[in-house]
Amino acid sequence: MQISIKCSIAVHCLIFIHEAKGKARVTSALLAQSTGCNPVVIRTVISALKKAGLISVARGTGGAELCRDPADITLYQIYRALKPDGLSCLIGIHPCQERPCPVAQNIRTVLRAPYQKIEDSVRQAMEGITLDSLLEEYHRCLTEQQAAGDSETHPQT
Repeated sequence: MQISIKCSIAVHCLIFIHEAKGKARVTSALLAQSTGCNPVVIRTVISALKKAGLISVARGTGGAELCRDPADITLYQIYRALKPDGLSCLIGIHPCQERPCPVAQNIRTVLRAPYQKIEDSVRQAMEGITLDSLLEEYHRCLTEQQAAGDSETHPQT
């Protein structure tokens, strides 16, 4: 069970886009350099985020920007932009209903409700995480790194 790696790439891109606002024109080449991903993968991710209305991209010259306030963008919206049916296939059921075994014939029915409960829980958890909260965590990490760097260059006595 795994949420597509493209979700973390998308979050990376969105944080980068937010942080670069007014400082740099964010292009797929710049995002590819930052993420370490192939530019084709970045263009696919950017296209999905644009289609979902999370970002806009200037025609011709490029330059991505957020279309919404980070507090209004949830991790679930980001994930759904990349994989619209992703949660429904997060946990799969093997094809076996045509087999003569009674367990095989009923396993889909047996698992339907529990799997739906898991899907609903994952969706609810993802809806509770905003890009804003991820940005806060990013800034906390930066602050800690800067403090650690300062303490290394200026040891306390």
